[in-house]
Amino acid sequence: MTLQVIGLCRFSYPAIGGFQVDHDTIEERIAYLYDDTRLDERFRLFEAVALPSLRAQTDPDFELIIVVGDQLPPHHLTRLHALIADIPQARIHAEPPRPQREVMKQILNAARRDFSKPCLQFRFDDDDAVALDFVERLRKAADDCAGLTAQHKAVAFDWNKGYIAEYGRNGIAAIDIFRPFDVAALGMWVRGDCYLTIMNFAHNKINRFMPAVSFDEPKMFVRGHNASNDSRQKPVKPVKVIPLDFERAEEFRTRFGIDIDHVVQVFKDV
Repeated sequence: MTLQVIGLCRFSYPAIGGFQVDHDTIEERIAYLYDDTRLDERFRLFEAVALPSLRAQTDPDFELIIVVGDQLPPHHLTRLHALIADIPQARIHAEPPRPQREVMKQILNAARRDFSKPCLQFRFDDDDAVALDFVERLRKAADDCAGLTAQHKAVAFDWNKGYIAEYGRNGIAAIDIFRPFDVAALGMWVRGDCYLTIMNFAHNKINRFMPAVSFDEPKMFVRGHNASNDSRQKPVKPVKVIPLDFERAEEFRTRFGIDIDHVVQVFKDV
């Protein structure tokens, strides 16, 4: 029996906690997240960046749960359903505002087909991309580390090299980065009958709580930088990105499924 692979994506879900940007009330958070300009950018990134990398996975045997708020306006929910209509692995799960970690842990554990069996889990941001062989390599990493998983309740698998990229009407600008234990390209093996999930831990601290295997090759992720990044609403060190040349653009297309012509088309009227 192959390992079940479960991915979790929060699409502007108004959690209680879990954001670096503070809001005094949940109503303020919902207004911020559901602002039409902000959501339009998230949808464009989801369409041009995130979903293509999942749609073309070399190992299609995985699930992606897209968590939304149960107050997401109907026209936005319709748009989201349309974007994932051709991705059978993806499904939308609506929740009222609840504490971030609590609700995500419950969703992941409820998604396990056989709780007595181990599974693999990963987090997925709606403006990031993973390499087209991410699921395949995540499954292989668990197989290769069978001796390690036999001794522990959970083991993390991390690919620490990739890109930071920005997208717009002029295409893509990016820069290579080394960033261990980031959200993108981070997975976790969980033993059967164990209630731990990848959402129990801050991604950059996960290696404090379990063995972790970190791979330096190949490049496995593209992290998005955009106006609505939660992490960029406070002062952060700027990252200098440069427009992709032809060779790098081809790498983005063949390695991550991000097509520069598609990006230009999606962002042409922004």
